[in-house]
Amino acid sequence: MVKTISEINSIRESCRIVAGVLSHIEKFIKPGITTLELDTIVEDYIMSKDAIPAFKGYTVNNNAFPASACISINEEIVHGIPGPRKLIEGDIVSVDVGVKKNGYYGDGAKTFPVGNISDGKRKLLQITEESLYKGLENASDGKFVNDVSLAVQQHVQSNGFSVVRELVGHGIGKKLHEEPPIPNYYYSGNRYRFKAGMTVAIEPMVNYGTYKVRVLDDKWTYVTQDGEPSAHFEHSILITKDKPEILTVE
Repeated sequence: MVKTISEINSIRESCRIVAGVLSHIEKFIKPGITTLELDTIVEDYIMSKDAIPAFKGYTVNNNAFPASACISINEEIVHGIPGPRKLIEGDIVSVDVGVKKNGYYGDGAKTFPVGNISDGKRKLLQITEESLYKGLENASDGKFVNDVSLAVQQHVQSNGFSVVRELVGHGIGKKLHEEPPIPNYYYSGNRYRFKAGMTVAIEPMVNYGTYKVRVLDDKWTYVTQDGEPSAHFEHSILITKDKPEILTVE
């Protein structure tokens, strides 16, 4: 799980493209645009950087993801498939992007407001993003993965929201998903420790109501069981002796 300097540099390059596309897409997040149009913008940006959209064709149980970005609206938690649905005022939309360049991956996500959103949704976005950084404060050499998990969970739950249990963060490198799994809740059986040189993706997925989820018939899209909104923020990072280096920055 510990990477070489050369590998870290390649992962850093892919992550920088992830950060760039998430910054680029923000200006297009407006009422009336379709999720398929957003996906095209994401794909064009990644290809312009001589890189590959890592999610397109990613296959689980013989089911290939058909798009370059996961775009999830309101009650959709993650893995939303882009299509003809248009954003409307008051929506929140999560854009999750993976990039592969020179054989190495980067991964990141952000939830955006569409125009003016409710106070409840605004707080959900704020707390979810804050919980990511609370987790990052505990991601350093020698710390347990559970230190990150507990920090995320405590911040989320103390503000009245819930963390998704079925989906977790992960290591990243030559594969999009590597060891170790990084839950957003404390799990007593998780004895993984961070080591300097590891590269991981930490990604709180936070629901307004219940943590319980279900999967739509497309076998990709996770939604909240109660239909309440969900938010998702993710950074890929490099574990160091001190605070982590956030790789998904421009």
